[in-house]
Amino acid sequence: MGLYKRGSVWWMSFVNPKTGEQVRRSTETEDKELAKKILDSQKGKIAEGKWFERLPGQDFTFKEAMDKYLNGYSKRSKAASSHVRDMCGAKHLLPVFGQYMLADIGPSSISEYKVKRREEGASAQTVNLELSLMSHVFTIAMKEWEWVKENPVKMVARERKDRPKERWLSLEEEGRLLNESPPWLQDIITFAIH
Repeated sequence: MGLYKRGSVWWMSFVNPKTGEQVRRSTETEDKELAKKILDSQKGKIAEGKWFERLPGQDFTFKEAMDKYLNGYSKRSKAASSHVRDMCGAKHLLPVFGQYMLADIGPSSISEYKVKRREEGASAQTVNLELSLMSHVFTIAMKEWEWVKENPVKMVARERKDRPKERWLSLEEEGRLLNESPPWLQDIITFAIH
């Protein structure tokens, strides 16, 4: 059993006593001391025989869960417009998380996704909608399919919504608006503008 670094994140490596195969898991932290504590916790679970208790769906990828969600739950249980929105959200989530096993997706990778999407120019509301979709996939996988024990998206804060930008009409725009308006509306517009 030991720790090693992959990129900036610490990973743990140990042998499954039941199968004899090498197991490698991310600790999802860059802090070596915290990684040691996580490894020690896993050692304790292994010693108690609890670490290898697995849910049937822990061997499913996020892509498999999303496909099942879109083709089963979303298509069947949601309005057509909501299903289309889910499919659009999936187009952004799948390239990032699709190949990962559900059990390997944690709050840190979800937070990184938020940052990446905002850097790409996605609005806070768009990112929040995508996270809501991801959260719902995990919730259904947990409650209905019994694939996972927890929803990691619930541990990630949503983006604060962008404040609407205040915009004032220029003098030229005011003039055009008044010229195009019927006479009875011009006094109301003038009052509202000033």
